[in-house]
Amino acid sequence: MKCYVIPSPTGIDSLTLVERPDPTPGPRQILVRVRASSLNYRDLLTIEAKSARTAPKPDLIPLSDGAGEVVSVGRGVTRFKTGDRVAGCFMQRWFGGPIRESVMGSAMGGAIDGMLTELAVLEEEGAVLLPAHLSFEEGAALPCAAVTAWNALVVIGELKAGETVLVQGSGGVSIFALQFAKMFGARVIATSSSAAKAARLKQMGAEAVIDYKATPDWDVEAMKLTGNRGVDITVEVGGAGTLPRSFLATRVGGRIAVIGLLTAAVTVDPMPILRRNLRVQGLYVGSTEMFEAMNRAIEASGLKPVIDKVFPFAEAKDAYRHLKSQQHFGKIVIAH
Repeated sequence: MKCYVIPSPTGIDSLTLVERPDPTPGPRQILVRVRASSLNYRDLLTIEAKSARTAPKPDLIPLSDGAGEVVSVGRGVTRFKTGDRVAGCFMQRWFGGPIRESVMGSAMGGAIDGMLTELAVLEEEGAVLLPAHLSFEEGAALPCAAVTAWNALVVIGELKAGETVLVQGSGGVSIFALQFAKMFGARVIATSSSAAKAARLKQMGAEAVIDYKATPDWDVEAMKLTGNRGVDITVEVGGAGTLPRSFLATRVGGRIAVIGLLTAAVTVDPMPILRRNLRVQGLYVGSTEMFEAMNRAIEASGLKPVIDKVFPFAEAKDAYRHLKSQQHFGKIVIAH
């Protein structure tokens, strides 16, 4: 089989196409012919690791996200059969329940090999059936960004119709969070510094988009837009640089799902958490059970992931470069 590896994390040009023997599934495993994979910001951090501490293992196959069809099954497999259309789960050993330290070593494209390959072996409980109306390219967009957004809003956030959600920017998690919030009948306020992206966010259902460069105190604007009450849930993807404003934009007793680290580190004052009685929780994608619940909702609603651009397998480096450019809106996909 052909697959891409990262011999050493020296940047996008280090990505190397190699030949490896075709793998064979073991007990309770399935072999998937990968038809599409997609990129996340994490994948850029992995290939551009700045230190030995954050560097991946040598010759790692990158990318956590991918979809394809089952070509063979190992002994004892009951969840899938040959020909099934599936997506791999971000963590191969987190089937359900609270996250445990033991499952964190099964994160694809990081702790273990990922999906930028022609063939991938997945754990039986580390895969889900694709919604019938989605293509492989659309299915490949789901495992990290969509499940993260679902966990943030539905599991942690306990989202209810009529509530207000704040999403930051137009990355994969934020766009899925907007789509899920609208699916649940919630109101959405977004932030963006791009007029073109703001227009698209409004087309997708955002009631208001705050330009965080023109309005640096966007937390004040979010309060105004909610009648000085604050939003019910903030999907926090910026990290330390945006957390202080997220605290002030969220209502008393509100929820903040902490996901990203896109901004520079600053000192964070915890006092607003206490004074506003906020529930602030970090999350690391989600379990197979969350993925399956999300897919049921996607199938029932007919929701489709937003795909920015699809690159051929031979142009995987260009897909990374497009991600790094930050010009995309929606998911960047590689077709195999």
